[in-house]
Amino acid sequence: MSLRLSSDPSLKDLFTEQARTERNRPVAGMFVSAGDAGVAEICAGAGLDYLLIDGEHSPLSLESIQAQLRAISAYPTLSVVRVPENDARLIKQYLDLGAQSLIVPMVDTADDALAAARAVDYPPNGVRGLGSALARSARWNRIPDYLTTARDTITLLVQIESATAVKNAAEIISTDGVDGIFIGPSDLSASMGLIGQQSHPDVVAAAKQVIRLAREAGKIVGVNAFVQDQARDYLDAGADFVNVAADVALLARATEQLAQTWCAPSDADGSGSAPASY
Repeated sequence: MSLRLSSDPSLKDLFTEQARTERNRPVAGMFVSAGDAGVAEICAGAGLDYLLIDGEHSPLSLESIQAQLRAISAYPTLSVVRVPENDARLIKQYLDLGAQSLIVPMVDTADDALAAARAVDYPPNGVRGLGSALARSARWNRIPDYLTTARDTITLLVQIESATAVKNAAEIISTDGVDGIFIGPSDLSASMGLIGQQSHPDVVAAAKQVIRLAREAGKIVGVNAFVQDQARDYLDAGADFVNVAADVALLARATEQLAQTWCAPSDADGSGSAPASY
């Protein structure tokens, strides 16, 4: 029996006119950073639109990323993967694992954006190396015409997360091959001399400036915002999606609350502030 296989959906499929109409709400997702396929599967069954596997700040190997991609694929939730850096060799490997949606961090200029765009495309438009017969991405050459259709199925987001990137945002956003933008207020705040102040008015204003430029260009735009009021504010400003949590942060805060309930000294008043989640 011969099976006709096709590439998995990617993030941009959530933003077609039909998908937007049927959903009638913004898109929301979260980081998965624990590096465990079981944790990823638990999160995949929760009902979020996507899970963002974080290869930049988490202890993830290629093997663990592939295991998480497989675990998540059994559910309607989409997988997104953030690569460690803007490196064509790494991007090639992540794509070959079967990642259909990539976020490339620390993109400061249009040249950076173009390098990322070329890394996700095969020649002549890009520099992605050919290995489809060896890779899960093409289901080991079981996806017909994979080499000529792969780029159409992949979503590339580049991350704007510095004052320099905000200054160059219009050029970054307009780069051919960039499907959308992911805004990182944490590193952005640091680059503006406001480290740890993701909700500072100047940081928020810079993020909203990028949101406006992306919307004007017709590109997808999302932002990381773990504080609910701030996430809703960015949605009101026009963001298409918000990244609202991380598996490890949820576990940390929940276990702290459990310890406070059951293990705190009898004279503790519970007035201490919880650590920041992001």
